[in-house]
Amino acid sequence: MSTQPDTIAAISTPPGPGAIGILRLSGPRSLEIAAKTFCPLGPKALTDHAPRTLVYGDLLDAGGEPIDRCLCTFSRGPQSYTGEDTAEFQCHGSPMVLSLGLEALFALGARQAGPGEFTRRAFLNGQLDLAQAEAVGDLLEARGREGARHAAGQLSGTLSRRIGDIYSALVDVMAHFHAVLDYPDEDIDPFRLEELSHTLEEQEGALDHLLSTCRRGRQVTRGISCALVGRPNAGKSSLLNALAGYDRAIVTDIPGTTRDTLEVNVELGGVPVRLIDTAGLRESDDPIERLGVERSRSAMEEAELILVLWDGSAQVTEEDGDLLQAALKLAPTILVNTKSDLPSAPIPFLSLNPMPPVVTLSSKTGQGLSELEAAVAAQFPKPEDVPYGQLLTNQRQEEAARRARQAVARARKALEAGVTPDALLTDVEEALAALGELTGQNVREDIIARIFSKFCVGK
Repeated sequence: MSTQPDTIAAISTPPGPGAIGILRLSGPRSLEIAAKTFCPLGPKALTDHAPRTLVYGDLLDAGGEPIDRCLCTFSRGPQSYTGEDTAEFQCHGSPMVLSLGLEALFALGARQAGPGEFTRRAFLNGQLDLAQAEAVGDLLEARGREGARHAAGQLSGTLSRRIGDIYSALVDVMAHFHAVLDYPDEDIDPFRLEELSHTLEEQEGALDHLLSTCRRGRQVTRGISCALVGRPNAGKSSLLNALAGYDRAIVTDIPGTTRDTLEVNVELGGVPVRLIDTAGLRESDDPIERLGVERSRSAMEEAELILVLWDGSAQVTEEDGDLLQAALKLAPTILVNTKSDLPSAPIPFLSLNPMPPVVTLSSKTGQGLSELEAAVAAQFPKPEDVPYGQLLTNQRQEEAARRARQAVARARKALEAGVTPDALLTDVEEALAALGELTGQNVREDIIARIFSKFCVGK
């Protein structure tokens, strides 16, 4: 029975009309199917052209009739993204053309690709390691410039090389102790013993440094949750709309207009932020508004950044002050005085410790929005000592790196305590296994399936 993989096909551009639509093939029959589905405008057949060359011609439907004039390119494995023979059609972005083209590929024996199956094949065929494959997903979902740059760096192998350096150093340690076990009559040179201890200490420090990037990695990939809180009519929805660049929230002069939380993703000062507009915080007899207020308090408690809005055209109340103090206990907080385009009321002298950053702005005119961006960026500074691509960006990576670090620490302490080499080897091997999970050298099939199920079809 043949174990040759299927040839898969998918539309690799988003649904709906567009300038360009892409059909993609990968697998052993890709070139055969592509040659039957594409008729070049010229004397040469498709596969008579050089690989990775764009060829102009007609895309044919399942009945052999032209449905589009497009470009086609192919690659022979292993010199391709997936490591298999691949072909790609760059068509006009008509959903009907793409649908008919996909039907033609299916009629010739291709099957529908599953989510992330192209990248999964690239991983299984050794074109990408698991950290690089996850970077593909991070790049597709990047919410800000820094997230895109880190994903691109990780895709290029920056994180993998860093992990590889730690892995290589631990292999050297393991090789030495295997030699000691093989030749038990040989004593360990004291100088060599000190050198091995130093190596373990260095790798423990390197793993500590990697683990210190987890929080930043989650921030640049998922975005920072930021709750906009304040009394009714403080300007929360207006600020959300101003930062989003469109009217995401309904804005009226009627207090209590916002009854539920609204979310929008933006980038502020280079930081990806998930803004959460909340209902105005006040006592109310309206059961629906009370539910909205409860959700507002929950959003504030779970936020990584809180913007407390005070209406700069109205007198500050004791309730405003209580809200600011509550926010400061929960997360980094910025005090925002809104409606600077209106006559301002006196702002009370604040003597808080710590004192939050204060920004005065007008959502209507845009004045002060750049100062707010700078204040947000200051709360989440970019680490200068972490090159692009060396952030751990998800819980799976963090958990594997943490297990590796704990195992290395145990090995170092055991060496200092004079534990026998065979016991040390157990810890070093555990560290190597955990590092192997980071890059996919040894990782369970269910974890691989879970990772690629999050990808879009066609990638």
